[in-house]
Amino acid sequence: MTNNLVLKGIAFRPKTKAPMQVKNATMVTRVAGVDGDARGKPGKRQVTLLSAEQWQVVENELDKVLPWTLRRANLLVSGVSFDASFVGKQVKIGQLILLVTGETDPCPKMDAQVLGLTKALLPVWRGGVCCKVIADGRITLGDKVVIV
Repeated sequence: MTNNLVLKGIAFRPKTKAPMQVKNATMVTRVAGVDGDARGKPGKRQVTLLSAEQWQVVENELDKVLPWTLRRANLLVSGVSFDASFVGKQVKIGQLILLVTGETDPCPKMDAQVLGLTKALLPVWRGGVCCKVIADGRITLGDKVVIV
């Protein structure tokens, strides 16, 4: 694993089925997840992370450049590729601490956006990981990300 992990994207969905909206900075809390996100309630899928490198593999496979927000993840991180070994690890971004609880399973809604996207996200946890907020923190694009 590299030490050059960086927060490349922050997104939230104000209500279910609404399009993702991006932010340059936000607060992430144990009570609400990413500020303004409809799915931020406490639980195993409070915040979702997507690997920029794994998203690139998906784009290459589909031969399309796609906005990462199509995946409907909250945070885009570069410098890492997620897999099962991340379950139970902590992700630190400044004061924010997240606990990886599992894989973010791709659903058929992905194909409603781009045909073939669900299948392209299935291998090797390309769809990202789900996390629970352990410690609140304010995050900003470009922040260093540490996995322990």
